[in-house]
Amino acid sequence: MGDADTGDGADPAGDAARLGARLSLREQVARAIRSALVAGEMRPGVVYSAPGLAVRFGVSATPVREALLDLAKDGLVEPVRNKGFRVRALSAHDADEIHRLRCLLEIPTVVELARTGVADAMPMLRGLADDIVNAVKRGDVLAYVDADQRFHACLLELSGNQRLVRMVVELRSQARLYRLRAMVERGEVGPAAEEHHEILDAVEACDPAETGRLMERHLAWSRRLQPDDSADDAGESEEIPPAHP
Repeated sequence: MGDADTGDGADPAGDAARLGARLSLREQVARAIRSALVAGEMRPGVVYSAPGLAVRFGVSATPVREALLDLAKDGLVEPVRNKGFRVRALSAHDADEIHRLRCLLEIPTVVELARTGVADAMPMLRGLADDIVNAVKRGDVLAYVDADQRFHACLLELSGNQRLVRMVVELRSQARLYRLRAMVERGEVGPAAEEHHEILDAVEACDPAETGRLMERHLAWSRRLQPDDSADDAGESEEIPPAHP
């Protein structure tokens, strides 16, 4: 059985309320937990209790438990009777499948946007790209993950294909960027953060070839943060401080 996390200690991720008053409390908590899962802050095999997480978020246990049940339906965590919810591990094979599917869905979609143009949405996209860069400068891993997810979702939404957007959002929520915090602390994520502006530059210039090249490079970088055959999931997560969702 995995280790249990009771929720004691400070919460470096910040209050769930920081994620936006327009979301319900349940949605805010679910969004915060998803970001913590993707960032590898919640370790595979560890059991997290709803009351423990509720203390960290400064909310009651009910919305936390509801959010965890939603995440369990998506296969991200699994209930452990009378204890809480265990974070499910991601294998290198799983990570490869996610990467291939994202390439198939995202690259041609963004390339097509470079052909058709998205001038009206560019100020909004630039603002989201700035959020990513600023999060890295602050060393805020969870803010980086949240801003990155919003950027890519908003970019893909411009295609008008909501089914594709939902598929990619689901795939991204399954990713586990176990090396991210260590790379942020070493100052190695800056170029990848700035790459969002480079992608927008290519889209704005209506350059499909450059857009495709940058998207391929960007997704390849994301894959390198995820599990590989050189270490199991627990080994990867040990590089990261104890989970603080």
